[in-house]
Amino acid sequence: MITMEKTQIIHITLAGAIGALAAYFNILLVPLIVLTVVMAVDYLTGMFSASREGKLNSRVGVLGIIKKVGYLALVGVGIVVDYLITSALTQVGVQTSLPNFFGLMVIIWLIINELISILENLGEIGVPMPPFLVRTVKSIKGRVDDATGKHFADEAIAKDKGTENRREEK
Repeated sequence: MITMEKTQIIHITLAGAIGALAAYFNILLVPLIVLTVVMAVDYLTGMFSASREGKLNSRVGVLGIIKKVGYLALVGVGIVVDYLITSALTQVGVQTSLPNFFGLMVIIWLIINELISILENLGEIGVPMPPFLVRTVKSIKGRVDDATGKHFADEAIAKDKGTENRREEK
C-alpha cells in the first residue's frame, strides 16, 4: 500500500527530475515535446491509413516505433555534437551564443519530416488537404535543408578539394 508520504516523495522526485531535465535541455525542451507529439500523431495517422487500406501489420508497426526511437537517438547525437563543440570552444576561450545549434536543427528537421508524413497520412485517409499547407511545410523543409545542409556540405566539399590539392602537390 502506498502511503501519503511515499506519494509525496514520488511527486517530489518526479518534479525534481523534470526540473533538472528542463534546466539541462534549456531551449530544447519545448521542441523535444513538440517532436514527441508529432511522432505520436504520425504513428497514429500511419496506423489509421494502413488500417483503411487493409495493410495494418504489427511488424511494420514495430519497425515504425524503432524508427521513432532512432529519431530520438539522432537528436542525442546532435546534442552530443553541441556539447563537444561548446566544450572545445570554451577550452580555447571562445564563448558561443548557440550552445544547442545542432540539437535544435535536428529536432526542427525531424518535426518538419513528421509534419509532411502526417499530411501524407491524412491525405491517404481521405482528409481534404489544403494545397497551401502542403506547399508551405515542404517549402520550410527545403529552406531548412538549404540553410543548414548546403552550408555544411559546401564546407565539406571545400575541405575535400583542399585535401586533394595538397595530395596532388606532393
